[in-house]
This record gives sequence, structure tokens and C-alpha cells, in this order.
Amino acid sequence: MKIAVLATLFASAAAFAPASQHAATTALSASPYANEVGVQAPLGLYDPFGLLEGVPQEGFDTLRYIELKHGRVSMLAVVGYLTTAAGIRFPGAGDVPDGVKAFAALANSDDGKNVLLQMTAFFALAEIVNRDIPGTGNEHPGDFRNGALDFGWGKLSDEAKLTKRAIELNNGRAAMMGIAGLVTHEAIGVSVLPGGYLPGQ
Repeated sequence: MKIAVLATLFASAAAFAPASQHAATTALSASPYANEVGVQAPLGLYDPFGLLEGVPQEGFDTLRYIELKHGRVSMLAVVGYLTTAAGIRFPGAGDVPDGVKAFAALANSDDGKNVLLQMTAFFALAEIVNRDIPGTGNEHPGDFRNGALDFGWGKLSDEAKLTKRAIELNNGRAAMMGIAGLVTHEAIGVSVLPGGYLPGQ
């Protein structure tokens, strides 16, 4: 089971590689954001609710920051969901169910309540620390290097940086849909995992 879940996870990664950057071919191509990172085939600039109409660059950057943040959290959520579905647990947490039911199980024990409190404190700290700090050389929304960590980003060409950013956006978008789908299927009792496994049962 574990190998099947991990193999599925790694094999599907290629499906989320970004398409090449193209200008939007819809009426939205006149938008000042039609050539931003993430505007690519087949949808081009996808703004069905008109959220970008009359929005200044600062507003767009805020929306992009929110998209990146939710995408990053969703990528972690999908990996965590599939990891626990594969039966992998932290030591001492072997009796905690997988899926969404883990939260209720944690809330019903003193140790679990401590874990939830620690998680909340960690997320609050991460929210405070992980942000763009002005004046530290950040290049784009969601660039949290803040003059401290680089991991070779500075050595990449401008084209490679755009490609990496598009990959992250696409993976985040896929993960947002992925975690929503996993949780929804768990709630309605329909398995989408190998072997018909249904988390939380």
C-alpha cells in the first residue's frame, strides 16, 4: 500500500509541469496582467469574476501572494494526507486515524489537544516569519529569502526563474484542487486511492 501511494505520487508529478508561457488569446489579453507568470495555455488570463478589473499592481501582487501561500499549504496538505493514508505516523501517534478524522481524534485526548495547540502555535509563528521583508532584495511576491537563504536562486537565469515560478504556481493550483478532491471524496465515502482505501475509516 505504501509503495503504491508513493509511486502514484511521484509518477504523477510530471503531469503538473507547466506549459510554455503564451500571451492570453481572450478578451482579457488587453489586461495589464496578461503577461504575468502563470498566465499560460490553455486558459490564458483566467479571471471569471473580474477580480483584476481596475486593480493596481499592488493589488495583483497581494492576490498572487495569497495564491502562492495557499498553493504551498495545499502541497504540504496533499503530501501529509497521502503519507498518513500510507500508514506512516510519528512515533506515539499510531492510533490516530488518517484523513480529516484525525482532528476529532486529537481533540478528544489531552495529548491530542497539546498537539493541536502546538500546531496552532507553529502556524502562527510561520505566518509571522514567512513574509516578504521590504528592503531585503526580494524579487517577486512570495519570495521569502529575505536576504538570508538563497538555495542557488541567484545563480539561475531570468528565464529559468520564470520557469521555476510557473512550475510552483501550477503545482500549487493542482494541489489546491487535489486536497479539496481528497477531502470531498473522504466525506462522501468514495475512495480515489489505490486499492479502494478510504482514509478515516
